[in-house]
Amino acid sequence: MNANETDFDPAALRSGYVAIVGRPNVGKSTLLNALVGEKLSIVSRKAQTTRHRIAGIRSDEDAQYVFVDTPGFQTQHKNALNRAMNRGVCAALVEVDVVVFVIEAGHFSRRDEAVLELLPPEKPVLLALNKTDLLPDRESLLPFLARIAKRRDFAAVVPVSAAKGMQKGGQLDSLLAELKKHLPREGLLFAPDEITDKSERFIASEYLREKLFRFLGDELPYGATVEIEKFEEEGGEEGSPRLRRIFAAVIVDRPAHKAMVIGKGGETLKRIASEARQDMERLFGGKVYLEVWVKVKSGWNDDERLLRSLGYE
Repeated sequence: MNANETDFDPAALRSGYVAIVGRPNVGKSTLLNALVGEKLSIVSRKAQTTRHRIAGIRSDEDAQYVFVDTPGFQTQHKNALNRAMNRGVCAALVEVDVVVFVIEAGHFSRRDEAVLELLPPEKPVLLALNKTDLLPDRESLLPFLARIAKRRDFAAVVPVSAAKGMQKGGQLDSLLAELKKHLPREGLLFAPDEITDKSERFIASEYLREKLFRFLGDELPYGATVEIEKFEEEGGEEGSPRLRRIFAAVIVDRPAHKAMVIGKGGETLKRIASEARQDMERLFGGKVYLEVWVKVKSGWNDDERLLRSLGYE
């Protein structure tokens, strides 16, 4: 997918891959979206929303950052889905040039420690202290930082607020400056107008899945996924926007879940589809015809073959 083109200075250009890692629900997806300037990775207050590795591309005049948002490392519920997600985290760590390890400012748990132990010792790791805007007392960070600094020789420690993004107080410009120091001096990895390595088809499925998290209860979204069965494009001649026709299935584990997704009189499914369609139209820059239905496939999240067909590695 593409964005506006940026002018580059080839002699000064740095480019490379940056993994964003951390336990579930520390704000990794929010950070990726803020750094890229588009909603690529879906966001929810519920943990374990991200299931795939998603690359978001930021192209500045002297650097191109390819941010890889990873699922939060899973330490419980060892089904095939979570095993696939953990493989995605480990693969990302091998392939990248630098790692951003995200934790909540003032909090460091055993789950954070488990992720930290996974990070390759040879990779430069920047510690991003997220949600600093929620701290009642910023001075309390000093003893906390002294304690965390003993656990690894971090390349840099940057307090950030992913929710504030590039606004004043977000500190993302400081994070970018520190990251750039560790990117190799080489040519562009992607065209300067690209913002992700994922297709519109993939983004459409993720937007729908985000709405499942938003409109349904605490348990159901973890037992549901989305499959795009057909993605067609029409028009686009002579500069006119293309019409996308998208046909999608929400896959659930139990018949009772199907009724929950549909809702009384079909109202829940209508709201899910309507809000997802609006997000798609904003990002794609054109009209979207979206048709969504619900299928029951018991045990889908522990079926290795089905998971591969749904894009899980």
